[in-house]
Formats: sequence, C-alpha cells, structure tokens
Amino acid sequence: MSTPTGQPQREDLELLLVHADDQHPVLEGGLEPKSVWNAPKPAALPGRVEVPSFDMRHGDPNDLPAQRWAVVAPLGDEGDALLRAVEPLVRQREQQQGAPVTRYRVPPDMDAAAVVKWKSQVLQPEDIPEEEWPRYLLLLGDLHQVPVEMQHVLANDLFVGRLHFAHASGAVDLDGYAAYVEKVLASEQGTNATEELDVLLYTARDGTSATSTGHRLLVEPCQEMMEKRWKPKRPGMGLQLVPYDEEGPEELLRAAGVARSGVMLTVSHGLGKPRGGWASVEQQRATQGALSIAKGKVLTAEMLRKTPFLPGGMWFCLACFGAATPPRSAFHAWLKLLEQQKLYGARPESVLENLPKAGERPFLAALPQAVLANPKGPLAVIGHSDLAWTFGFADSEEMRKSRASRVLSMLSAMKDGSRAGVAFDSLMRFYRDVNEDVMKDYESRQEAEVYKRPDPVDPKRLGLRWMLRNDLRGYLLLGDPAVRLALRRPSA
Repeated sequence: MSTPTGQPQREDLELLLVHADDQHPVLEGGLEPKSVWNAPKPAALPGRVEVPSFDMRHGDPNDLPAQRWAVVAPLGDEGDALLRAVEPLVRQREQQQGAPVTRYRVPPDMDAAAVVKWKSQVLQPEDIPEEEWPRYLLLLGDLHQVPVEMQHVLANDLFVGRLHFAHASGAVDLDGYAAYVEKVLASEQGTNATEELDVLLYTARDGTSATSTGHRLLVEPCQEMMEKRWKPKRPGMGLQLVPYDEEGPEELLRAAGVARSGVMLTVSHGLGKPRGGWASVEQQRATQGALSIAKGKVLTAEMLRKTPFLPGGMWFCLACFGAATPPRSAFHAWLKLLEQQKLYGARPESVLENLPKAGERPFLAALPQAVLANPKGPLAVIGHSDLAWTFGFADSEEMRKSRASRVLSMLSAMKDGSRAGVAFDSLMRFYRDVNEDVMKDYESRQEAEVYKRPDPVDPKRLGLRWMLRNDLRGYLLLGDPAVRLALRRPSA
C-alpha cells in the first residue's frame, strides 16, 4: 500500500463530518489519541447478547427456509399501513421459505434492555422450536417508531434491515415503500440478472485529513486486494476507482448510473449542522448526512430520487449520519467529558449539536431513503447512524496501519451473492470481537480497583479499541436483509 509523498501519516482521531454551510470539517485536524484514554465504560446488556458466540443454527445462512424471515412494525394505525405497503414482499418471502411470515408489533419506547427481554420472550420463546425462530428481520418505520436500539441489539446475531420512507414534512411516504417492494420483486424475478458485476470505489478527495486517511487506509487497500484476489477468479468483473472531480459528483453519478448489479464503496464527509444552525427541522431531515463532494458541491437526496444510481446494487456509504441521526450518540459521555476537561480548543462536544434537541425526533437520512425508493437504485445501503470516524478500517493497536479487511469481507460477501444481512454480519463479527475485548478490560480494571492492585490495562490500547467498538456499532443496514445481487452463474 503506497503513501502519498510529502504527506505525514497522522494518528489523530478523524471525523467524517462537515458543516453544511461552508463544508469545513467540524473537527479540523482531529483529536489526539490520548483524548480517549479515560473514556467511560459502555453499558453492558443483560443476557450477554453482545459477545461472540458460535452459531448453532443449522443450514446455509443464505437459505430462507432454514433461517426464516419476519417483519417488525410499530404499533398503531401507521404500523398497519406500513404492513399493507409491504404485503407483496411478505407474500414473496412466504413462498420462498415455505412457511408463514410472522408480523411482530413493537412500541416506540423500548430501550436496549427492553429489546433483550422482547427477543427472549417474543422473538425466541421457549415454546416455539428453534428452527422456527426467524433470523432475518425487516424493521418498518423511522427511529421514533421502532427504536434504533432494537436494530443495534438484534443485529448482534440476527440479519436485520430497516425500511422507512418519509416526505420532507416527516409524514410517511407509502409510495416509497411500494416502489422499493416493486424493485425487489423485479430483481428477484431474474430477468435482469447478469453473469458479472461492477465494483466501484470512490473517495471525495477534498483535501481534508479525514478523507485522505479514508482513501489511504480503506479505498487503496481495497482496490489492491480486489485486483490481486478478486480479478483472477472473476476476470469479467469490472473494477473502477471512480475519478474524483472537484467540480461536483458528476463522475460518481455517471459511473454508478451504468453499473451492472454493482457493489460500491464511497468515503466522504457527511453534512452536519450549519454554523448558524438549521433553519428548520425539515431542513435538517432533508440535508443531514448528505455527502460533501467539494466546496459548494453536495450529493443530495433530491439528485438521487430518479437518476439511475447503482441499479440493483449494494452500497457501503461511509460518512457521518449517512444512514441516520440517532437520539443519542455512543460518544456522548466521552465528548461531554472532554468538554469538562477543556483540553481541546476545537470544542469536540460541539458535534453533539447535530443530534435532535429535546422533543425532536431521531430520523433516517433522506439520501438513502431516496435512492432505495428509486426504481433504478440499489437494493440495500449500509451507512452510519452516528459519528463516523476512521476507526472502522484502522488498526486498533497502531492507527497508521490499515484494517480494510473488515470492510472488504462484507463487500466480498455481497459480490459472491450473499444476502445483504449475511454480508452485513461480516462487519458485525468484528464488532462482537472488539466489544468482548473492551468489556473484559473494563472488568479487569474494576477488579484491580476493588483489590487495590495496579491497573493492568494500557489506557491507550483500551481507548482506541473503545473508539473502534463504538464506531463499528453505529453501522445500519437499510433495506430488506434478504435481498441479494441478481447474479447468474456463467454458462458451462
């Protein structure tokens, strides 16, 4: 992997977030690694649902009859309407798995502990055989209807995706649901199946340290490994590093518009709060998480509502709030601690101003909603529901080293025809591993304190893995977790 000449390799904590008005980084220059040395311990969930475990489920994880598919909708009239909107997809899944689809209903106020209890008592009760427990779950509704904690918790050992479409006012867009369902059904009919696919890699190379780090530690290593490992086995595969054009997103739009059942990785800043604040909640919902391409150039939801963009493909979009804006950040307590210490002039706690205020709703980003409702858009989008740092693909021991394999394993599963939920689980596997290590270190530290022994934990190592743990946990799969690329095997 090459390093651009004349550019020092940095170890700062880099954030992929810019102000929406001037597109300057919210954290110019990043934060020093020592800022996370005393990060607070994450809350542990009951039942040890966040630790690595061997999957005892029999059969191929891509096999719906073996794994089962179900849908989760909010309680109330709006939930009823969402279920009616996806009924054609439900019928399709029933035919594919040879068994009825269970329709679960949930309240909006579930925290992580309530989700764990719901999982054990409702989703996986003792009086139903394990082979009938659904492993694929499609959540319907925005984050104020089906909480984001449900998706985070259940994605530890299930294949979970979410669908929601809304108008600028926040009202449900049932036509968006219908358009997505129609697109999925058309894809699964196989009429547009291809023998090969295109893989697109793109970085908004705007000169900031965060995107430079993303290109060096993620995009370039992915390209190198794809050339060495993928191309020899699939010589017909198209692999393209999409040229960056500081004039705007036209090169990206052109490449994605003609991709064959494509897999795409993009790295950019996401738009956050303007320096003067959002003019309205509606503006924030429409704009936050859109992709900053260059000064004055943004890839917005409006651009992708009808323009062909990765038709029938899968998109891994790396940017702050690229998938959603949560009610609370996993980094909230740490950033407030930095605020109290007053050690950093960049006001790191200011990034929390992008979160909903009291009484405001969390929400899915408008851009993935638009592209998923687009008949000529992708079947699934994986993005971040929080602050996206450059940790997901950096070594937790030495930040200058790439760990692009975390993302590459997910992209590889996609291009091999795995369902979106199975591919996403390749990424979550790394989360489960690092989460277990982090929690063990906090336990060792607590035990040493109780028995008056020296702290056995290296604060730098723990702090960086704490960042990695929270960064990986923030990813969400948007779309049906059972979708897959429409690929057919070449003729013998």
